[in-house]
Amino acid sequence: MSRLFAGLLTLAGLLLTGTLSAHHSPSAIFDMSKPFVLTGTLTKVDWVNPHIDIFIDAAGPDGSAESWKFESNPPSWFRHVGLTRAHFAKVIGQTVTVGGVRARDGSRYGYMRKFTLPDGSSIELEGGGGEVKP
Repeated sequence: MSRLFAGLLTLAGLLLTGTLSAHHSPSAIFDMSKPFVLTGTLTKVDWVNPHIDIFIDAAGPDGSAESWKFESNPPSWFRHVGLTRAHFAKVIGQTVTVGGVRARDGSRYGYMRKFTLPDGSSIELEGGGGEVKP
């Protein structure tokens, strides 16, 4: 019985280690010194841990459509500041603005720092305060 318990404990520890290593500092992937703002159509929101992902279609420099993915804070953080999946679901298909920083590899992947809804209200993610501004 103790071997079974030890084996299960070891397995749990290995699984937890994999989960912890998946979490990273934003500066490891994103260039925090180069902020930018992007306006486009919100196409999808993945409300999952460890970070929600926001997907936006925006016009590229030549006018062609570009699909972007923005990583953000975890769902629990958004719930803590009074925003739920339903708030984002209501604006899918509408124009939103995202302020963030771009991935170091130059891909269409960013880290969201500010999200502005179609009505002009916004959520600031910098500093961890989570202030919703009307």
